[in-house]
Amino acid sequence: MPPRIILKYWLPVLLWMGLIFYMSTGMFSAQNTFDILQRFLRSVDPAITNSTVRLINNSLRKAGHVTEFFISGLLVFRAFKAGSTKPRILRWAMLSVVFIVLFAVSDEYHQSFVASRTASVLDVCIDAGGGLIAICVSMLRQYRKGR
Repeated sequence: MPPRIILKYWLPVLLWMGLIFYMSTGMFSAQNTFDILQRFLRSVDPAITNSTVRLINNSLRKAGHVTEFFISGLLVFRAFKAGSTKPRILRWAMLSVVFIVLFAVSDEYHQSFVASRTASVLDVCIDAGGGLIAICVSMLRQYRKGR
């Protein structure tokens, strides 16, 4: 594969992975996002309770996991496809699934070394779910292109 193709298709994947690993640092811990969100929500509604802020914070964080890995799934499927003219949709999808699951596991493993973060099997499932949705969307788009 020529370096131009590698850069075009895999550099976005690597940059996105780097961003996700950066967001897995202590700077983006649940407590830090809670504090920021609490200040914002209290400026809108001073009577909001901590439990409501915690619920909103947790919901936004889980939605963030899905979104991060949805984008990862799109990028990885695109990279495995890499401008191929032969339709190998199932192959691209299976490689993408393996990649996304391993990436989700590695992200949680990385978080296990950050004092203010915790590794969670549930988060691996949420991450992988976001990636799987994107891979399914990518497969459907490819099937429709083939018609």
